Amino acid sequence: MATHLSSGRVNIAVLREAARRELLDCLDKCVGAKALVWDEQLTGPLGLIAEYSLLKEHEVEKMFPLRTGRLPTSNVRNVIFITRPKLQLMEFVAQNIHKEEELGTYHRKDFHLFFVPRKSLLCEKRLKELGVYGTFSNVDEYNLDILPFDNDLLSTEMEHSFKECFLFNDMTSMYYVAKSLMMIHVADMMLRMRREMAGSEQQIPPQIDALLLIDRNVDFLTPLASQLTYEGLIDEIFGIANSNVKLPPEKFQRQKDGEPSSDISGEPKKFVLNSADELYSVLRDKNFHAVGPELSKKAKLLSAQFEERKDAKTVGEIKQFVSKLPHIQAAKISLANHTSIAELIKENVELDIFMDSLQSQQEFMNGIDTDKINSYIEDCISRKEPLIKVIRLICMQSITNNGFKPKVLEFYKREIIQTYGFEHIITIDNLEKAGLLRPQGQKSYSTIRKSLRLVVEDVNEQNPTDISYVFSGYAPLTVRLAQYLSRPGWRSIEEVLRLLPGPTIEEIQQIPVGLRKKQGPGDNQKVTLVFFLGGVTYAEIAALRFLSQQEDSPSDYIIATTKIINGSTFIKSIMHNLSPDAFGAVPVASSGQSR
Repeated sequence: MATHLSSGRVNIAVLREAARRELLDCLDKCVGAKALVWDEQLTGPLGLIAEYSLLKEHEVEKMFPLRTGRLPTSNVRNVIFITRPKLQLMEFVAQNIHKEEELGTYHRKDFHLFFVPRKSLLCEKRLKELGVYGTFSNVDEYNLDILPFDNDLLSTEMEHSFKECFLFNDMTSMYYVAKSLMMIHVADMMLRMRREMAGSEQQIPPQIDALLLIDRNVDFLTPLASQLTYEGLIDEIFGIANSNVKLPPEKFQRQKDGEPSSDISGEPKKFVLNSADELYSVLRDKNFHAVGPELSKKAKLLSAQFEERKDAKTVGEIKQFVSKLPHIQAAKISLANHTSIAELIKENVELDIFMDSLQSQQEFMNGIDTDKINSYIEDCISRKEPLIKVIRLICMQSITNNGFKPKVLEFYKREIIQTYGFEHIITIDNLEKAGLLRPQGQKSYSTIRKSLRLVVEDVNEQNPTDISYVFSGYAPLTVRLAQYLSRPGWRSIEEVLRLLPGPTIEEIQQIPVGLRKKQGPGDNQKVTLVFFLGGVTYAEIAALRFLSQQEDSPSDYIIATTKIINGSTFIKSIMHNLSPDAFGAVPVASSGQSR
């Protein structure tokens, strides 16, 4: 962890505008009608930067996902590949171009390639080996260093950064983090220059007072636990990707005359989840138990607003009501959608499979029976429940017990291999390398838990007074550290900090007198950028927003991360996808041998 002091407030809109402008500059290098061929992992992030209508203004006529085989037919002159620097994707690009050659359309097209965020010598070499590098009119970079997801949320979208750093000792992603921080600084400078050129102020202070960098390995417990906020549960159950979620369509069919609509489509219903949705911005950070009352309150408010039409007598009053009608109708649709989403969540969280898992997690967090083989985990393995769920629980027990006795550790490893397959040996090895599974060592968790008050009894989920509401009684360690940094400072918890992995670094940067923030009456809240290296959960985001909203909070928080994660995506990023076929394994039934 490191703290770097500066001054002021970050402007997310400037970052989004800079990313959009650079994308359009890339497109404008190619004159004429264009087809964009997207790396599918970039479709969501780039959708946050530029909508299709804007791309059409820059002569983009077609958009296709980057896949093997031939490209869909199009009459455009320019084919623009926008892709991450991955060797497998270079194979796809080469196949697309070779298929155009076979069809005889090759000489009627200009091919362009933009790497996101950087070029790769290995990828360029591979394209040369595949015989297509010389066909590109442009090979360039689109420096998308950091993505603005919302007004207070940024991500570099590097899903493998934790694995690369902690398992392979590859710090490339940290270079990109440094670049992204520089991008934030540049955006800050741009904003100040604009204001100064407009004559608003001679000297405008920098926008960030404090930078807190947190390694994910400081707190493994938080991402493994089941999140209990509205947004966190949507992510846990359905998965949020680049602020988008796809949900079962049945709940969202419009009803006519009390009967379900007959135009039922099998396509999932897609929603964009961000603060542009007024109701979602209210609901997302609440504990799920507080969502129902909030929806009921909103329904009554809308009903009252709609009843105002009966009181409208004069032309002016009727006109005023009509002007409000579009907003009321949009709010009504939003309410219906979020009521349906809440129903879907409720169906899942009331299942025994969810409640039993949650009970085990909360026992681990409280340090109950963590030192022996857990009967619930044993039952999950015997029922062959999803391996990711089993690993999450085992790792939570390992962390809260400060590691396992050899007998317990060997039991879990043996059970996983015998039940789920020998190919998971490498996954187990990865978990041990990362420190998620380990032999018993220094008893630090109980000390940290008590000293930082991570477990809170009788938490108020409806009207919370502490960040522990996001897990119904457990406070994320990372956010508690941010809270202590703001007040009373880390000197008050130096003994606890020594128990955390890695060094704790605090550095103060001297700000020129002319750029120091001038404190006015009531203007004593500083801005802290909290950057999570290795991923952040929606529960942690909610907890930081909760701190920002407190009247006596000494700091306002902006969150940046390498990736937004949950327990399943975090474990999945560490797992090794190794098929038994890779070893030419003989099926058990044929070999006559058991594992």
